[in-house]
Amino acid sequence: DSEFPLHYYTNMLGAVGLTPYFAIAEVGAAKAGQTMLMSAAAGAVGSIGGQIAKLMGLKVVGIAGTDDKCRWVVDELGFDDCINYRTTQDMESAIGAACPEGVDFYFDNVGGEILDAALMNMNKDSTLLFCGTISTYNATGPVPGPYNYWQILARTITVKGYLVSDHYHRIEEGQAVLSEWLKADKLKFREHINEGIENCLDTYNLLFTGGNEGKLMLKL
Repeated sequence: DSEFPLHYYTNMLGAVGLTPYFAIAEVGAAKAGQTMLMSAAAGAVGSIGGQIAKLMGLKVVGIAGTDDKCRWVVDELGFDDCINYRTTQDMESAIGAACPEGVDFYFDNVGGEILDAALMNMNKDSTLLFCGTISTYNATGPVPGPYNYWQILARTITVKGYLVSDHYHRIEEGQAVLSEWLKADKLKFREHINEGIENCLDTYNLLFTGGNEGKLMLKL
């Protein structure tokens, strides 16, 4: 009986939208006027999360892997800036240039070297929210911790791990807010849909190569 198509519930009104909604508004306790850094900004969670942060009055700087993705999150989604990590030689300096006031909230979806660069730009008493570490998922051996881990102490950063499943008892509450934003055209999203079970592995691999934009799905 929903007023939205069924596939919205695998995207904006499902875990993809609920993840950043609860993460930013409650777990991370983001506040208007703060600066948020969002990795995987053109991905399903990152693209929606950045828009939610903008609706809450934050400055949002994204990190993505192509110039087209960066243009999309800035020109269409309303991010304040976006850094192409594939063409940037010095991520630490690039983040500093995009966030001269420092980073108050880092929404981390990737881990790895980008996390290290972000740590060097975090403000005192800032928040680091771990939502994913996709840069390490294909590792064939032990993954070393962040080289700049000590900055958590030096800058008194609050680090929080986050699972949207901890908020599943509040799905209807989150969906109600997201639905109102959708109806008011305040949120935009993309769906990357491939077809055929024979394309399952190639489709899944797009998550790790950065070949998808928005929510990645396989239609059977």
